[in-house]
Amino acid sequence: MPDSSVSNNTSINSPSFNTAASKASPTAVKLTAFDNDPVVKLVNSLLIEAVQLGASDLHFEPYEQSYRVRFRIDGMLKQMTTLLPPLIAKVSARLKIMAQMDISERRLPQDGRIKLITADNNILDYRVSAIPTLFGEKIVLRVIDSAASIVSVDELGFEPDQQQAFLQALHQPQGIVLITGPTGSGKTLSLYTGLKLLNTETTNISTVEDPVEISLSGVNQVSINPKIGLSFDSALKSFLRQDPDVVVIGEIRDLETADTAIRAAQTGHLVLSTLHTNSATETLARLHHMGIAHFNIATAISLVVAQRLARRLCVHCKKLVEVPSHSLLQMGVLTPDANLRKPAVYEAVGCKHCTEGYKGRVGIFEVLSVTEELAELIMQGGNALQIKALAEEQGFYDLKRSALLKVQQGLVSIQEMNRVIVN
Repeated sequence: MPDSSVSNNTSINSPSFNTAASKASPTAVKLTAFDNDPVVKLVNSLLIEAVQLGASDLHFEPYEQSYRVRFRIDGMLKQMTTLLPPLIAKVSARLKIMAQMDISERRLPQDGRIKLITADNNILDYRVSAIPTLFGEKIVLRVIDSAASIVSVDELGFEPDQQQAFLQALHQPQGIVLITGPTGSGKTLSLYTGLKLLNTETTNISTVEDPVEISLSGVNQVSINPKIGLSFDSALKSFLRQDPDVVVIGEIRDLETADTAIRAAQTGHLVLSTLHTNSATETLARLHHMGIAHFNIATAISLVVAQRLARRLCVHCKKLVEVPSHSLLQMGVLTPDANLRKPAVYEAVGCKHCTEGYKGRVGIFEVLSVTEELAELIMQGGNALQIKALAEEQGFYDLKRSALLKVQQGLVSIQEMNRVIVN
C-alpha cells in the first residue's frame, strides 16, 4: 500500500495542457523512469495499484485533518491510505495535469480523462471528475477497462430463459431494448455486450453517449457536448438521417430524447438505451410520467432489463453453512415443495485470492418481454403492480427471485443477497 512519501513505481511525464483535446481523445502518457518527484510517484503507484486490485473507482477525499484515498473493489469502498493535508493541493494538481484540466480553476467542477501506457505497452484509461469541497477538491477516477467492459452474453449472469429473451429482442429489426438500474449496477456492461453481438459488417450502428467510454471499431460513436447544443436528442435526430439499423442512446434523460427514441423504434430501427429506475415494471410507469403516451410505450418497447451487481463468492474459500429449513423457507431460498432437495448455502470467509471472501461480481436480472397481453394492459393504463402480476403469470420473475437462484447455485451468499436486493 502506498504512503505519502516515496514509491518504487516509475513516473509519468506531464502531458501538455489542451482543453479541447481532453474531451474527445486524451493524450496518452507513457510511463518513464526519469521523474523522481515523490508526489508523481505516489499518484502513479495509486493508479497502478487500483488496476492491479481490480478497482472500478478511486476516491481522493480532502478533510480538515486528513486526505483519504479509497478504492471501490467489487462494488464496495475500501480505505487504502490516509495522506497528510499538505498533500491535498499537490496531489490534486498532479491528477488535474494528467487529466488535462485547468489547474488554476478550483471553484467549479471539471471533467477529464487520463490515458497511460505502461512499460509493457498496456493501456490504462481513467475518467476523472473533480469537484470543490470545503477543504479542497474531491477527485474521483473511474477505471475504464475496455477488455472487461465487453464480455460474452454467457458471462453476464442471465438465467437461460432471460438470456433467450434478451437475444431475441436484440435480433428484432425494430423496437426499444431498455437496460435499467441504479448507478453502478452494470448497465454499461450489458449495453456494450449487446452492442458487440450486433456489430457486424452488414449493420450500421450509431451511438450517442456522455461520454464515450469505450471505443468500438465498426461503431459510429458520438459524445454529447451541451455547450455547443449537441444533446442526446439532437444527435439522435441527426442519426435518423444517416440510414441507421441500430441506434444506441447512452441514457434517456428527458421527454425529448424519449419521444425521439420512440419514433425511431416505430419507424423501423432497433434502439438500445439505459434508464435509471429500480425495476423493469417501474420503467414503463417512468416513461409515462415523462409524458410518453401508453400507446407509444406499448408499441415501441420490446424488452426491459433491470439489474444489480452482487459480489461473487470466492471459489477458493467459500464455506458451506448449515441453515435451518424453516429459515430458508422464510427467506424464499427453499420452497414448501417436499420433493425439493435442500440447496447448499455458502458464506464468505476470506483468503489470499479474494477480498473478504468475495472475488468479482455477478449480475442479478429481471427481464420483462412486452408480450401482446402486456401491451394491451399497458394501453389500458395498467400500473406497475398489475403489469408485474400479469408478467409473473407468463414466467417473469423479479430481482429477489433471481437473487435467490444465485444463492441456490452457490454463487452469492445470503448476506450479499440481502445487501443488494431491497425486500
